[in-house]
This record gives sequence, structure tokens and C-alpha cells, in this order.
Amino acid sequence: MKSHLPALRHALAVVAVLAAGAATAQNLAIVNGKPVPKARVDTLIQQAEKAGQAVSPEMQQQARDQVVLREIFTQEAERRGLQTSADYRGQMELARQSILIRGLFEDFRAKNPITDEAAKAEYDKFKAQAAGTEYRARHILVESEDEAKALIAQIKAGASFEELAKKASKDPGSGANGGDLDFAKPDAYVKEFSEAMTQLKKGEMTQTPVKSQFGYHIIRLDDTRQAEFPDFEAVKAQIKQRLEQVKLQEFQESLRAKAKTDYKFAH
Repeated sequence: MKSHLPALRHALAVVAVLAAGAATAQNLAIVNGKPVPKARVDTLIQQAEKAGQAVSPEMQQQARDQVVLREIFTQEAERRGLQTSADYRGQMELARQSILIRGLFEDFRAKNPITDEAAKAEYDKFKAQAAGTEYRARHILVESEDEAKALIAQIKAGASFEELAKKASKDPGSGANGGDLDFAKPDAYVKEFSEAMTQLKKGEMTQTPVKSQFGYHIIRLDDTRQAEFPDFEAVKAQIKQRLEQVKLQEFQESLRAKAKTDYKFAH
């Protein structure tokens, strides 16, 4: 009966070659005899994606280069014994904590998603607060009442409100635009200004100067409209993100409140 040893050796050799090929497939490179796993590249790319970066072929190549360079530099640092320093150990502990904390918060978000219903309720609340009339006004702001009266007289005599605003208004933002304040709700302005503005009809101008903490205003109302508000779908993602941040903050505060510590936080 013939020996089966040659066939067995051949089979073992094939298995060894296949195993070596599988190991090679899992590694990006070998640096000074040490394998560099491809998984490190995946981790770098995942971090880039989480940061909102688009992953291109160029970025993937850069990630591969970076992983191999990191291994080269790390090996040299270890050869010099830097991993035994107190600074290294301290930074490693901070890095360990950062990774765990990030994982904790990501786990909380995944297990406590913001529903469309919750986002819609928040949207409706803000929409109700934003409802009402918006006013598009122009104004000229000056230091003294006499100066304001003189400008009113010039406008009544035919002078351009817009040109006088550009020349005389001490409000640089609106003055450069002919006094235009764009559309806004009355509560966007100080009380004296909003009360005078809302008394005007479209096209009318205040006949006497309006005093506020900023000086004396001449106000002209150009238009009114019902407050505009974006559709829910257009802002749903932003609302969810804000609610998510609020919920995460509450989670953090609950953990701090439950912790037994003799430390006194500043806030």
C-alpha cells in the first residue's frame, strides 16, 4: 500500500499558501516585518465621512499613505522608547477617554432618535411665534432733533429720502442702502421705533422726529406682509439636529447630577 505522505504534504502546503494569501489580503503593507492592517484605512475614512468630507479616490490614496507613514513613525518612536514616558501615558489616557465618551454619545443618539412628530411639534411652536405682520421700513438716524426736523422739511420739499439717508444717517448699515431695513417684525426694534412705525400706512413718513436711545429717527414705511416661514421639510433636519443637541445636553446633565463626587463645578 503506497504512503499518503506526499499528498498530505502537498495539501498542507496549499493550506499554508491560502492562509498567507488571506493574511496578505487583510494587510495594507508590511513595514520592517510588521503587518499594517487595512482596517486602519477604513477607520480613517469613516472618521472623514463622519466629519462630512466626501471620500474620493484621491482621499483613499492619501489615507493609505497616511496609515503606512504612521506605522513607520510609530515604530521609530517606540524604538526610541517614547512610549514609556509620562507624557505619552497621560495623552493615551485622555485619548482613551475621548474615544469612549464619543462612543457613549453616539450610542445615546442612536437609541434616542428625534421623531418626525417631535420635530413637527417644535416647528409648529416656532411658526406660531413667528406669525404676524412684517414691516419694511427705511429710516434716517441723526444726533439732534433739529437736524431731524431739517431733513423732514427737505424731504417734504421734494428731496430724496434714500439720498439723504446715504449722506446723513449715522446708521452705516442701512444708510448705505438708502435707509432700507428690509422686512422685520416690530419686536426687532426698540419700543419707540416700532410704535411709530406701526402707526404708519404704506408710503407714509413720520412727520416729527422719533427719539430713541440711539438718537432721532425719521421713518418711512414702504411695505407690509404676513411673516413668511419655511416649509417643514426644508427645516426638518435642522430642527432635529437642535432637538438632538438639547436631548444630549440633558443626558450629560443627568449623568453629572447622579455622579457621586466631592468636586464643585464652576457652573
